[in-house]
Amino acid sequence: MSTPLVSLNRQVMVSQLLPFSCVDGPGSRLVLFLQGCNYQCKNCHNPHTIGLCDACGDCVATCPDNALTLINLNNKPRIRWDSERCSQCDTCLAVCPKQASPKVTHYTVEEILGILHSQRHFINGITVSGGEASLQLPFIIALFQGIKASESLSHLSCMLDTNGSLSLTGWHKLLPFLDGAMVDLKAWQQDTHRYITGRDNHAVFTSIQLLAQQQKLYEVRLLHIPSITDYEQEIEALATYLLQLGADTRVKLNAFHHHGVVDDALTWPSCTQADIERLAAKLAKRGVTNLILPSCYI
Repeated sequence: MSTPLVSLNRQVMVSQLLPFSCVDGPGSRLVLFLQGCNYQCKNCHNPHTIGLCDACGDCVATCPDNALTLINLNNKPRIRWDSERCSQCDTCLAVCPKQASPKVTHYTVEEILGILHSQRHFINGITVSGGEASLQLPFIIALFQGIKASESLSHLSCMLDTNGSLSLTGWHKLLPFLDGAMVDLKAWQQDTHRYITGRDNHAVFTSIQLLAQQQKLYEVRLLHIPSITDYEQEIEALATYLLQLGADTRVKLNAFHHHGVVDDALTWPSCTQADIERLAAKLAKRGVTNLILPSCYI
């Protein structure tokens, strides 16, 4: 396997690696879920992916399987996770004061390229997700650059699943190696977006616009939370905006459910099939046709 002149030793913190997925971009894909997020979404279904472990050690003594060990690596404390011992009871997630997970794996660019090489005949590409993947942008650039420069891997498409908070400078660094992005538009109005995520959505709109102009906007995702998100109240403006992104851009409607959420979000109503179909009908009536609805509802 030929490799380019990139930083093969650059590491990334991965909360989960899926060898095969058919719901994270076009075709069959290997998916990297990176640890860490700059949003504090009340509706997050994986809140333990938000924080970064600071090796405080609180989780070590509580692990019933003795799968966690506090070690010193290069003069820095780190929690070592033994996946073979772990029973996935998630006690460590419950006690963590930082909404982090010690159950992460550190991979280098070279290691991921090696995994892709072994899977290259069975997948169409790789998707890097999160958490918020763009927080570890140097790794993503090095990885995607490595894929594009490798004779055996260059046929694989490189996709990013993101909340859209990456700066224009960051996007311009990534675009030469990016085939497409899936962007979450959490809410239309600033106040609603801040309530849900803790951040405004100026950067999200800027990211969506840039990706559409560069023909690298694969999908805009709308998570519908009845009485919380504002898509139906802002349907005219939302539909007009989506139509400007081009007919090839998919608009994926996701239904909110309670699995994995905590605190306030547990009191929010679940999104039913009828809720999604009503939103889809309102968008379709206004000309938005490339709509992707959930295949199942929890």
